[in-house]
Amino acid sequence: MRAQSSATSPSAIAVDGPDIASGVRPLGTLQAALGVVAFSLTFPATAWGLEGFGPWSLIAVRSVLAAVIAGGCLLALRVPVPERRHWFGLAVVGAGVVLGFPLLTTLALQTSTTAHAAVVVGLLPLTTALLSALRIGTRPSRTFWIAALAGAAAVIAFTVQQSGGALTTADAYLFGALLVCAAGYTEGGRLARVMPGWQVIGWALVLCLPVTVPMAAVALSFEPVHLTGHGVAGLLWVAVGSQFLGLVVWYRGMAAIGIPKASQLQLAQPLLTLVWSVLLLGEHLTVAAPLTAAAVLVCIAVTQRARG
Repeated sequence: MRAQSSATSPSAIAVDGPDIASGVRPLGTLQAALGVVAFSLTFPATAWGLEGFGPWSLIAVRSVLAAVIAGGCLLALRVPVPERRHWFGLAVVGAGVVLGFPLLTTLALQTSTTAHAAVVVGLLPLTTALLSALRIGTRPSRTFWIAALAGAAAVIAFTVQQSGGALTTADAYLFGALLVCAAGYTEGGRLARVMPGWQVIGWALVLCLPVTVPMAAVALSFEPVHLTGHGVAGLLWVAVGSQFLGLVVWYRGMAAIGIPKASQLQLAQPLLTLVWSVLLLGEHLTVAAPLTAAAVLVCIAVTQRARG
């Protein structure tokens, strides 16, 4: 397979420029929003998956399944191998989104409720915006930062109220997951400006196969597997919905509207996950949730209107 062409203008690599076509921005927002909906189901699906699989088995098998699907698509469409200069970014995507985030959040969900995990990970938009500013020099407006910080403050207040102010080992896993996932999102959003978003996550998944295949074999030999309807459904969703399809539309959305603005759509993700946790897992939803939802949605509206 041949390498992809390097003929890319500097403007094509820009992540959040002011000249995005009017027709592209609404479509990009829709794609990013669909990614958020897919991601909002990840924690409930992981909780289901843990009913049938051990944590390490669930992490490895989901990545292998997603890689098989992605690799099949890449082969069927005869997609050329990315240029060497893109492999570092793909490795960051793989380490952060394919391995790091699923590993740390799955370990956290062994002792944490999905509701608590969801609101902690609600800090991901701000973390992504910060890493984006450091990595690729995006400079959102002051209004953007005020709204983003307000949204993060609402999420933090909700987290403290729900947990009684006590931080646990699960919280440490979740904060680590924030950092590695934000790094993967930032690199993925940058790469999605020079190659289709589905190819970004596809190559990242394939790149991780030398790690995930042996990991799956070892984990399955040590951890018991109990095939249940919930367990299989949870595994299939985190593999196909969260790990592949969700990331495809998410990276396409980030490429169209910019990393900072796309990341702020994720402020709605914890509240969506809370709804799924009630409907799918029967967890109790406190009165603070709709109040937080209202504050978060206001912040989303402001960040989407603020110019980069």
